Amino acid sequence: MEVLASGVGEFRMPDPDGLRAYVRDHKERRPVNKVVTEQEAVQRFVSDGDYVAYDQNVANRGPASLFREIIRQRKKNLWLCAKFNWSDVSLLVAGGCVSKVDVGWMESGPVINRALQKGEIELIEWTNGALSYRLLAGAMGVPFLPMRYLGGTDAFARSAAKLIEDPYLAKPICVVPALNPDVGIIHVHQCDVHGNARVFGAGVAPLEIAMASKKLIISTEEIIGNEAIRRQPQRTTIPYYFVDAVVLAPFGAYPGAVPGLYGADFQQLFEFAIAQAQDGMGEYLDKWVYSVASHEEMLEQRVGVKKLLQLRQDETIREGYYE
Repeated sequence: MEVLASGVGEFRMPDPDGLRAYVRDHKERRPVNKVVTEQEAVQRFVSDGDYVAYDQNVANRGPASLFREIIRQRKKNLWLCAKFNWSDVSLLVAGGCVSKVDVGWMESGPVINRALQKGEIELIEWTNGALSYRLLAGAMGVPFLPMRYLGGTDAFARSAAKLIEDPYLAKPICVVPALNPDVGIIHVHQCDVHGNARVFGAGVAPLEIAMASKKLIISTEEIIGNEAIRRQPQRTTIPYYFVDAVVLAPFGAYPGAVPGLYGADFQQLFEFAIAQAQDGMGEYLDKWVYSVASHEEMLEQRVGVKKLLQLRQDETIREGYYE
């Protein structure tokens, strides 16, 4: 197979057989209780230097409570899969947790700019679709997948994609390497104790992340009985056998929204933006992360019941989620 052109971006070499061996040796096939605290989940399954992928972002059903716990535990040198992002990467970079980012799309604000100027982080350019294809390849257990675009663009030159000659049509086609994160993190609407998880509404490759990742942490708005899962198996998005830990986290996407449940806290999101602009991320992290011991304590001491009830009322579109 002739390689016609290659991008110069750094990437982890695909190892589909290595993933198969890891899953065979480490994944629990029995439907056991996997409920743990957020502290235990991050301590056990997120290590310094890990590649981390997650579904959605801090604006909409992102795993925000687990992001804060990762910062609280001062994890280091993480490599992030930043597809369809917003300020997630800025938050984790401000916490000193990140050294590399595969960029599909993300906010590029003062925190990112300062980290780049200091040489603290490295950005590898991709596209949202290319990162999703890479996760799909990882989920399928193949070393790469072809895609119809990216070749010939500036992003191609800075990525790790390759342009090859199609062995069937003898035409140029772009291929991207499989991505198998060390850990996937997904916030869901419902989950049982075994890890059968339900996502209602839009998602950005949650099943692909689950299948491609070595380890998977699920945070959930509520834990439901397994009988409900059995009664409506078609509503299960992620089966239990991909999951390593289940964390109960009501309002776990705060300050973002969870469609069908609650709206976003724009006041808190603006507070983050102001902290970035005014070089106040230290104070922001102290208030929202370091000075509280857990997600639950943060909700009690920094948000309050009145605000949480208001956020539930703000979510006016409920049709199509729980019905």
